[in-house]
Amino acid sequence: VPAAWQRPYLNIFKHFRVEEWKRSAREGDVAALTDTRLKGTIYRIRGSVPASNYLQLPRTGTQSLGLAGRYLYLLFRPMPRKHFIVHLDVATQENQVVRISFSTLFKEFKSTATWLQFPFLCRADEGSLGDGTSRRDLVGAAPADVRWTCLVLDLPSILSLYLSRRYSHLKSIKLCSNLLVKNLCTSDLVFDPGVTFSEARRADLACRGVAPMPREMAFPVPKGQKWHDLYDYIRFPSEGSKLPYDSIQKICPGPAAVSEDPQPVTLTKAVRDRLSLIHQITSPKAVSAPW
Repeated sequence: VPAAWQRPYLNIFKHFRVEEWKRSAREGDVAALTDTRLKGTIYRIRGSVPASNYLQLPRTGTQSLGLAGRYLYLLFRPMPRKHFIVHLDVATQENQVVRISFSTLFKEFKSTATWLQFPFLCRADEGSLGDGTSRRDLVGAAPADVRWTCLVLDLPSILSLYLSRRYSHLKSIKLCSNLLVKNLCTSDLVFDPGVTFSEARRADLACRGVAPMPREMAFPVPKGQKWHDLYDYIRFPSEGSKLPYDSIQKICPGPAAVSEDPQPVTLTKAVRDRLSLIHQITSPKAVSAPW
């Protein structure tokens, strides 16, 4: 359980004052930029050699972030027509360090006792490839129209599903080229960026452990537009019959399942659509996963 200072969520860039570079490290071509569309500072990490161009938290390998929240949120955009890689070092309750990496460079999932490597598929919009598209067509550099993405990693479930290990805490994060990054945060809550605070109150989402994205972590949505029409939301691992997936990709939400809730509420169609995605996360199967 996260300590009080990490609840209800921890804004990692803000807490560790990443812009001061005292508790974080940068190597190679890493720059802070003002993004007018996102209305704030973003970090651009670019370069042909990922190992030589990165942003790292904490500053040295002997330190630890010590973040115990179940979910890690990464708000980022792969740079078009480029490859990127991200490394997460996590500690297990058995005092073992496991590296979780994902990249557009990886062609297939690979696993050892201390390293999980997941391909990141920028082009995959569906959960299956039954439309005739081969997996090979989806692997590779980010497309020209790649979108800003909210990636939600369920760290205890990743360790449980792929290594049968129990999660303790997040030790370090290394963001390697080529990426644009807005922020990172950890939390035990499921944040749905497409739900407003007023919608969440009306639907009483708090009782399900679901909350709107905190304003300081949110992507802006112009009036009259919808979040999911502008950005991508990826949760990994995703719940479903094909668990475990061997790549990180955007999964098409399953059929609306809100009616299965024991205490149905009257919702607008927009909220029902969003909850069809959330329901996967709050199902008994997801909650009872062994970690």
